[in-house]
Amino acid sequence: MVSGEPRSGVHGSARRWLRGFVRSLRCYGRHWQQRPGDAFTEAYALSVSHRAPLLYLVVIFNTLLVASCFYGTAPPVLVLIGPVMSLVAVHRAWHWMPDKVAQRPVERLRADLQGMQRLGGWAALLFVAWSLGLYPYGDPGQRELLHFVIAVTMFSAVLGMANSPQTALRLGMAFTLPWSLFLLASGHPNAVPIALAQVFITVILLAMTQIQHRDFVRLELSRQLLVRRERQTAELASAHYRQATVDHLTGGRNRRAILACLEEHLAAPEDAIRPWLALFDLDGFKHVNDTFGHAAGDHVLLTVNHRIGLIEGVTAHGRLGGDEFAILFDGTCDADAVIAAARRLSHAVREPIPFNGATLRLYGSIGLYRTDGDTASTCLERADAALYKAKELGDGAIVAFGPDDEVALQQHIAVMRQFNDCALEDRLRLLYQPIFDCRDGRVVGMEALARWSPDGIEWQVPGEFLAIADATGRTGELTRLVLARTLAECRPWETGLEVSINLAARDVAREGLADTIAEIVAEAGAAPSSVMLEVTERALQIDPKRAAAQLVALRDKGFRIALDDFGAGWSSLSQLRDLPLDRIKLDRQLVGALSSDPGARAVTGMIVALAWQLGIGCSIEGVESEAQANAARALGIHLMQGYHFGRPEPAMQALRLYAGLLGPASAMSVG
Repeated sequence: MVSGEPRSGVHGSARRWLRGFVRSLRCYGRHWQQRPGDAFTEAYALSVSHRAPLLYLVVIFNTLLVASCFYGTAPPVLVLIGPVMSLVAVHRAWHWMPDKVAQRPVERLRADLQGMQRLGGWAALLFVAWSLGLYPYGDPGQRELLHFVIAVTMFSAVLGMANSPQTALRLGMAFTLPWSLFLLASGHPNAVPIALAQVFITVILLAMTQIQHRDFVRLELSRQLLVRRERQTAELASAHYRQATVDHLTGGRNRRAILACLEEHLAAPEDAIRPWLALFDLDGFKHVNDTFGHAAGDHVLLTVNHRIGLIEGVTAHGRLGGDEFAILFDGTCDADAVIAAARRLSHAVREPIPFNGATLRLYGSIGLYRTDGDTASTCLERADAALYKAKELGDGAIVAFGPDDEVALQQHIAVMRQFNDCALEDRLRLLYQPIFDCRDGRVVGMEALARWSPDGIEWQVPGEFLAIADATGRTGELTRLVLARTLAECRPWETGLEVSINLAARDVAREGLADTIAEIVAEAGAAPSSVMLEVTERALQIDPKRAAAQLVALRDKGFRIALDDFGAGWSSLSQLRDLPLDRIKLDRQLVGALSSDPGARAVTGMIVALAWQLGIGCSIEGVESEAQANAARALGIHLMQGYHFGRPEPAMQALRLYAGLLGPASAMSVG
């Protein structure tokens, strides 16, 4: 009994140490739960799929090795358990092959991982129990083989399941604890050292597993962060792409996208079939916006975009901006087929568009051009020229760009370049047409009429070059030059004449116009009241509120304001009431009908009477006969101009010609 006390004391210490070890492992297990989430589940499963088959290969090899060594020594039934476990291991290895794992849904992967955690420890216990069952039948060499196989299998299992920490923990406990306790109870002379060594190595392996799992989690978190950033980047890129290529109103192609599509066709090989380019512009869209609101306008654009896409022969289309669309027609179509398709489009757009109980009706003009090895800008330029002609024809006309249009366009481009490059003061001259007061036959004013020449030989009227001035951005420069030269040549402070100049549509909407004109007039030494600034109804319609504010500012500076071409087309009588006007100039179209059309005389008389009641003077232009002058005089109009009284002349000739007829500017206030 005495000799056995130290042995039992050692065993008791070992058991206490093992119990402490178990508690430590349990604590370890609580801190080493797998991270939740689908992304981590997929990452765990992927990692296990690359390790588990190799682990099962180790198990298969060790099991068959042990079975072969104990064949003939242990009972056959006991030995046969090894091959059976090998077959199970083969099945599990096949189950965890990476290509099969990659095809499973995340719910199945989560179940597989949980199953491995539950079954891993029991499988290890079964392997250890089988080994323990064989142990008594083996000789010392076979027993040493079992020690070696248990150790190697445990090492492989723990390291192989490093990224499934609960499984690694259970495998380590299942291999180490039963085998160590068996050694301690078996009376093996080196039981304690072997058990301590195995436990120590198991702890070290589990610690390594902990470190590896922590690194795995960090790496996976970094990968997930990278994936999220890549996804965000892709979403941002997709949003930018949509913003860059998708029209926010119609959901179809925007200007950049449809032009890119056109450029793609133009960049094709020379023998490729080029598409037809059509520019489609809605007529009446501004009226819809102003009458029914912008929501109605947006609905119209969306509907029109949809209807364009339904037309046979349309290969691509998109909104260029505003109410203008670019359309690509199939290049295999000839001119007649494309025009027929354009007509179908025009009819489709004319169909009523219901909106909030109202029925909207619009039509559109179409300009066609057959692209042929040009740049996108060149194609747009020609299609736009055809569209411009179609809009002039009106009623939803369709115009195809032809050879004659090419000649006219080249001439227009050449003139634009000349206008843009020239020094206006060298290419501009002013002619002056007298304004007569028919009550006493005296000249009381001069209207400045600008002429521009690209070559100094042929001179163009404003109707021909003013659009070019707008396109080149030189309208303001032109107005300033005309005003300064008119004051210098007519010298109203000496002659007592009132000078009239026309303001372009862009001038009326330009900020700071009143200050600019006042500065020019002050530098010339003229009185603002000697300057009559003429504006057209078209100029007022572009931006009515801003135009009205500009006219008020000009009136406050002392300038006089005339509404030019009144009665040409659609005129609003409310403008006579709302705008700060000093005079209205009746259009020459009314003048031509005064002597022969009672209706024209009645309308003119009504306008004159209304203007007189509002304290606004009236004048008439384009008088070419004595009959027209008498008809106007009979209606109470005394201020007249036209070829009947005098043609436009340069300043020196005009002043010399009418020197004996000059009258005081005060006569201009007479209506």
